[in-house]
Amino acid sequence: MQLLLKPFALLGRGGMTLAAGVGQWGRLTAETVQAARHVDVWLRLLIPQMARVGVDSVPIALFIALFTGIVLALQASYTFTGAIPLYFVGVLVGKTMMLELGPVLTGLALSGRVGANIAAEIGTMRVTEQIDALETLAYPPIAYLVVPRVLAGIIMVPVVTALAIGVGIVAGWITAIQLLDMSSADFVNGLTLFFLPFDVTFAMIKATSFGFIITSIGCFFGFNTQGGAEGVGHSTTRAVVVSSMAILVLDAFWALVLL
Repeated sequence: MQLLLKPFALLGRGGMTLAAGVGQWGRLTAETVQAARHVDVWLRLLIPQMARVGVDSVPIALFIALFTGIVLALQASYTFTGAIPLYFVGVLVGKTMMLELGPVLTGLALSGRVGANIAAEIGTMRVTEQIDALETLAYPPIAYLVVPRVLAGIIMVPVVTALAIGVGIVAGWITAIQLLDMSSADFVNGLTLFFLPFDVTFAMIKATSFGFIITSIGCFFGFNTQGGAEGVGHSTTRAVVVSSMAILVLDAFWALVLL
């Protein structure tokens, strides 16, 4: 009987652990909102964090978008051969980059780069007692460490995503006119055929939520780091895994709510 009940016990413990983690993350989020009133503490740190989160992430995001656009154009031409007009390559590249692959692939790339960096940095400060030193010096650690990083993510991830979408579409266009039997007019006709301004809005909503998730989860695991260097590594790994999973869940949520 105990053997039969063991999976249910494991499931229950896992559910309780998940609920506790979500509650703790929610508390950190509430404290972050409250700490935003300390403008004099976080304002001077915002620009450097925007550069680290956004500018430094542009190369990897554009590299991924470049080859995503190329692959989309090639696979679309293969799929549409003899059945659908080839100008639908522009439809597929534009819609897919704006609604799905642009925001999601950029978010996943930044969860590995930005989320891991934040978790490792704050985790190291936690295990070396630098956060305790901030409290001793009457510096609010949430305002000093979390607020500028979260704001930087909310501001810069949509910017990086917009650049990635643009590069992906341009890469698909160049691929279409160079490797496929298409003209620029055909590709642009397909690109604009089903375009809606809401497509851009939808992409930016997703990117903004992804920026918040990546940075806040990185800060959460960094603040809760224990156990020295091994704990820092563990927190970094968990930050990347959890933020990647949260991005995919949010992706489905926004599609269900907004489309």
